[in-house]
Amino acid sequence: MQHHIAISIAGQSPETERLTNTHPLGGISPADPPRSLYIHIPFCFHKCHYCDFYSIVDTRDRQEAFAARLIAELAAIAPLAGPLKTIFVGGGTPTLLRPDLWGELLAALETHFDLATIHTGGEFSVECNPETATSELFAILQAGGVGRISIGAQSFNPVHLKALERWHEPDNVGRAIQLARDAGIDRQSIDLIFAIPGQTLDDLARDLDIALGLGVGHLSCYNLTYESNTPMTRRLQRGEFEPADEDLEIAMQDLIVDHCSAAGLERYEISNFARPGQECAHNLAYWRQEQWLAAGPSASGHVCGWRWKNVPRLGDYLAGGGLPPAVDIESPDPSRALAERLMTGLRLREGVPWNEIERAAAALDGRVRDAIDGVRASLESRGLIETHGDRVVASESGLRFADLIAREFLGVLT
Repeated sequence: MQHHIAISIAGQSPETERLTNTHPLGGISPADPPRSLYIHIPFCFHKCHYCDFYSIVDTRDRQEAFAARLIAELAAIAPLAGPLKTIFVGGGTPTLLRPDLWGELLAALETHFDLATIHTGGEFSVECNPETATSELFAILQAGGVGRISIGAQSFNPVHLKALERWHEPDNVGRAIQLARDAGIDRQSIDLIFAIPGQTLDDLARDLDIALGLGVGHLSCYNLTYESNTPMTRRLQRGEFEPADEDLEIAMQDLIVDHCSAAGLERYEISNFARPGQECAHNLAYWRQEQWLAAGPSASGHVCGWRWKNVPRLGDYLAGGGLPPAVDIESPDPSRALAERLMTGLRLREGVPWNEIERAAAALDGRVRDAIDGVRASLESRGLIETHGDRVVASESGLRFADLIAREFLGVLT
C-alpha cells in the first residue's frame, strides 16, 4: 500500500504544485526508525563553476525566514526519527549562516530529537568554507554537539582554484582547521578535487602534501566531473579548455592512494581515506543504504524504501509549513534497492555481505539470483572483485572500474 499525505502549499509555481502535492513521509511509521539526518543550507557567497548542488548567492535577506522554516520542518519530521547517531549539515555553505541562527538551529535539534548518541560517540558534521571560519561560530557549533568539520579546500594552487571559480585563500584552510581545534572540534576532514584542467601530477602531489601535513584524520579526493547545466560544463563544450585524459586520471588516483597510505590514511571508499576510526559515519550510512531523514531545500531522504527530494527552490520551500513539497519521489522497489546496495556497497573497501545479496535476489526471482551469481563469477574471473569470507569486495584494480562493475550488475536487474 502506498502511503502519502496531501500537502497544501501556498505561493508555489504551478509546475511545482502539480509535481509535489504528496509527500512519502506523511503515511510512514518506521518499525526501525532512521538514525541519520541530513540538513541542507543553500546559501553561498559565490556559485563555484563545477558545483551542481542547490545553492543561491546569499544576500542575508532570507536567512531568518529560512532558519524558522527549517526548524518547523525539523519539528515535523522528528517524530519519525530514532536516537540520532549521525547528523550532516551540507550546502551551499552552512557556515555562512549567521551564528545566532546557528544557535537557534542547534537548540531546535536538541529540543526535537534524541541526541544522546550524538553527544556520547556519534557524529555531527558541518561543511565549512575556509573563508567563513570564525572562533565565534566554531564555539557555538562545538557547544551544540558538532564534533567534525569538513573543509572544502579543493586545491591549494591559486591557478586551479581560479579554474574552478573557487574563492578562498589557500592559507585559510590551515587557519580554519586550527580554529576548529582551538574550539574543541576534534575531527577535521579536507576535500580535494583532482583532474582539474591543466593540473599535473606534481601539482596534485603538492596539494596532497599540504593537506596531509595539516594532520587531518580524513581526506576526500574527488575527480572533477562535468555535471550538466554547470558553467564548467558549458566552458568545456565551448572548447575553452581540455579535460584531463583517462591515463592521467588513473595515475592521479594511484598517487592519492600512495600519499594517503604513507600518511596513515587508508582507503575505505573509492574517494575517501581515513585514519582508523575517523571514517565518515554519515556517508557510510548512505553507502550501506541505511535510512536517513532530510531537511532543507533539495535535501534527499530515504526512509522505508521511499526516496524523495525536497523542492529545490528556496521560495517554494519557504512558502509552506510542516513537511515541504517533495519531488523525485520513488516508492519502494526491491529490485532498485538491490541494485543500489551493490553499486554503493562495492565502492566500499568492506564490500557487501553476499548472503544478504543472494537473499534479496532470491526474493525477487530465483533466476535473478542465478544471474547475480553469474555476474559475480565473471567479475571475479577478471580480477575485478574478490571474496573474503562472507563478503564480496572490489579488488584494487576493480576500484578503478566501479562504473563497469555497477553496469554489469544493473544489466541483470533492470
